[in-house]
Amino acid sequence: MSTEKLTSSKSNALSGHIKVPGDKSISHRSLMFGGLAIGETVIHGLLEGEDVLHTAQAMREMGAEITCDDQNVWRCHGVGIGGLREPSTILEMGNSGTSTRLLIGLVGAHNITTQFSGDASLNKRPMNRVIKPLEMMGAKFTSREGGRLPLSVTGPASALPIEYRLPVASAQVKSAVLLAGLSAMGKTTVIEETPTRDHTENMLRAFGLTVDVETLEDGAQAISVEGQKDLIATEIHVPSDPSSAAFPTVTALLHSDSEVKMDNILMNDRRNGIYITLQEMGADIEFVNERIEAGEQVADLIVRGTNMLKGIDVPADRVPSMIDEFPVLAVAASLAEGTTTMTGLAELRVKESDRLLMMYQGLKACGVDLEMGEDSMTIHGNGQPPKGGVEVETALDHRIAMSFMVLGSVSLEPITIDDGAPIRTSFPNFIDLMNGLGTKIGA
Repeated sequence: MSTEKLTSSKSNALSGHIKVPGDKSISHRSLMFGGLAIGETVIHGLLEGEDVLHTAQAMREMGAEITCDDQNVWRCHGVGIGGLREPSTILEMGNSGTSTRLLIGLVGAHNITTQFSGDASLNKRPMNRVIKPLEMMGAKFTSREGGRLPLSVTGPASALPIEYRLPVASAQVKSAVLLAGLSAMGKTTVIEETPTRDHTENMLRAFGLTVDVETLEDGAQAISVEGQKDLIATEIHVPSDPSSAAFPTVTALLHSDSEVKMDNILMNDRRNGIYITLQEMGADIEFVNERIEAGEQVADLIVRGTNMLKGIDVPADRVPSMIDEFPVLAVAASLAEGTTTMTGLAELRVKESDRLLMMYQGLKACGVDLEMGEDSMTIHGNGQPPKGGVEVETALDHRIAMSFMVLGSVSLEPITIDDGAPIRTSFPNFIDLMNGLGTKIGA
């Protein structure tokens, strides 16, 4: 497979009014739930990145009728709870860990055999966190060492409902167990000590399912669904992805006199940690037209360039609400005045790449003063742009790639990444959108 090197050079102030692509987490779930629901689900604003397209194709392979018209409106005719059929081919998931883990949950409670494979990056990522609870429900797995893809799962004739306490905060594992619970007879409960993204719960309610949430004596939350209840088709308007919006946000903040407006950004309180953190660092971010759409908090953003961000200690309990944004936060911290400490980052080591290591190595090569621990990073900013002038390895990770394109827009010398192709998994129009605001990104 050919690589696509990209180079980002120093730019002037950014300006413009944009709409970033739809939220990836909600896009995945809308296709999965639409593929299970009774009736026609209509989806507007779906993220048409490679990860989400893999989800759509996987659901088609298992019997759902999914189409897209020339107005980019998607329609799903579902098969009903328990109605997924055995796919005739291996489900190729590309780079998408989210759809792989969630789909393993979906099929793990069906009496079918399903095989999953992915690209070089995805095939390195462990699936044991999903495998363990699904085995408790009766599923059987065959995989490479460590629960890695290629992987085969065969569901039981009758899935067992379980109560499962998450050993590590993970919205993907929580969702996989709840999705398996949809096909089990009885109540399936997931207990989480630290709140994680609740898009699965919100969207299940939008499809007519009751999701119970109880606070336990120890402060943990127990989330429960009753299995074998129909999902009812609905209409979904996917808000814009806050993780994608973080890249033009940080870029604008790092350029004085910038002003960028972004519409319809998802502001779920379990996804907005990056914006809270940037504001604590001194960022000028204004939230306007705040509203509720499809059960989710959204707002329009106005981001203005600031003369100086300041280093802060990022609270560890905020990590779940910004787990995908730490790479671009590290870029912001590199130009801040003072030290920024980030702890509780163990989950970054099992994302599309070891993001903690990749950011450390890339920033170090660019001239940033920083240290890395097992689950932490400390960045000593001096308020000045780093030297840059290097080619950075991205390990096929879209967020690492985009983060260094942001850094290249302010570094003294251009920054090149070894492969920009993975950016299409989550942000297909990233280069055009960013260059339209004023950056200089190109092959």
